[in-house]
Amino acid sequence: MPAGGFATATAGGVKFEAKITPIVILSCIMAATGGLMFGYDVGVSGGVTSMPDFLEKFFPEVYGKTQDPNLNSNYCKYDNQNLQLFTSSLYLAGLIATFFASWTTRRLGRKPTMLIAGFFFILGVVLNAAAQDLAMLIIGRIFLGCGVGFANQAVPLFLSEIAPTRIRGGLNILFQLNVTVGILFANLVNYGTAKIKGGWGWRLSLGLAGIPAVLLTGGALLVLETPNSLIERGRLDEGKSVLRKIRGTDNIEPEFLELVEASRMAKEVKHPFRNLLKRRNWPQLSITIALQIFQQFTGINAIMFYAPVLFDTVGFGSDAALYSAVIIGAVNVLSTCVSIYSVDKVGRRMLLLEAGVQMFFSQVVIAIILGVKVTDDSNDLHRGYGILVVVMVCTFVSAFAWSWGPLGWLIPSETFPLETRSAGQSVTVCVNLIFTFVMAQAFLSMLCTLKFGIFLFFSGWVFIMSIFVVFLLPETKNIPIEEMTDTVWKKHWFWKRFIDDNEEVPATGTKGDPLTEKWAH
Repeated sequence: MPAGGFATATAGGVKFEAKITPIVILSCIMAATGGLMFGYDVGVSGGVTSMPDFLEKFFPEVYGKTQDPNLNSNYCKYDNQNLQLFTSSLYLAGLIATFFASWTTRRLGRKPTMLIAGFFFILGVVLNAAAQDLAMLIIGRIFLGCGVGFANQAVPLFLSEIAPTRIRGGLNILFQLNVTVGILFANLVNYGTAKIKGGWGWRLSLGLAGIPAVLLTGGALLVLETPNSLIERGRLDEGKSVLRKIRGTDNIEPEFLELVEASRMAKEVKHPFRNLLKRRNWPQLSITIALQIFQQFTGINAIMFYAPVLFDTVGFGSDAALYSAVIIGAVNVLSTCVSIYSVDKVGRRMLLLEAGVQMFFSQVVIAIILGVKVTDDSNDLHRGYGILVVVMVCTFVSAFAWSWGPLGWLIPSETFPLETRSAGQSVTVCVNLIFTFVMAQAFLSMLCTLKFGIFLFFSGWVFIMSIFVVFLLPETKNIPIEEMTDTVWKKHWFWKRFIDDNEEVPATGTKGDPLTEKWAH
């Protein structure tokens, strides 16, 4: 793999020389397998919950509804709180785990945090594959959720910090690409295991999650720690050595000095979560929270969790439903590749705005088709309309996969300064998992209540988030992480009012507002 050299100019005119070295590419690929695990967990749950053998063993009430010919309600046959808890328990556990992961990421480093995530994943996989009752199944999901919390905390930070500025966006999106590959892998596995006779196909589906779990654990053992993390923890010589290795050049002094200065400032911040609430961090915090909420309210996880159930509901039949889910998974992977290629060329804002139009249109069309052609007690959707629903869902998924999917993780990971980066990533993961949990727990009930109107509900949110991007989201393409404040926030028409020069560097003893000074100490 050849290394291509380039220099990156910062706002202050300093050039950070860097090559695209094999060690960086390989480290990022290994680390991004955390996304593979996350994606597999998302994809596998929707598939197994449409398997009759799985439902009969763990959710007999739902199984009875699906087999009852007198139940005239397609939209409500899967509405069950325990079934939704099977999916959503993972995200609730991840939410709690992310607070511990913030501490390990800051104090132990990015690499050990990824290793902890791998161990949690392996433990969860073993419990799920061997589950004998609902309690064992849920406990396994909780361990998987802990893995998600640790992996989603460490991996995006690792990718942003180890990558050269010019390709930071593309390498960071490797995490989201692996999420989509994991979903596709899960859909393919579900399609195969659903045909297994004897009632154990679901065990194989849940057990094969061990493959990405082992890949993440092995990858975490092999990758280098980021220079940012080493310097932050006082290991300057080691940090400098790693920086020289990953940049492929001896001319690393300017970047090293900037990292040391950022680390010095970070060390004087004793309470990063309190520091996160300071006025000068409001722009990053507001955008991070908004992006995570908006990402879930696109409706993507609702579609990806329950794609097989959704297609079964509108009359495709169980086998055809899984087949459709595989098609969607493939579209998801290919579209994420589009994002890797284009994010550092056309920028973050352009991708988000184009996708907003595409997602809005596709959801409105789906709502109209389902509203006109699928009544609550109909058993079949005309083949032509069924294909159109799949095409529109694919149109929606492709737009999400090159915009809100990867950028919802990329933008927060590259906007926080070092002193609040770990805490900021915790907030990112925390808010994401809260709303993922809400969506997972509520979607089947919403489908039962709103029916086809659920797609109009999500399209309304897509319109709102597109307006947010137009006015409040600045472009962060090709800007070094440590230069974000000067280059982005101070120049934005709205957010600049929150950036006070006197408050900007509390480590040097300058004064900001009284509340800020109180928190700084």
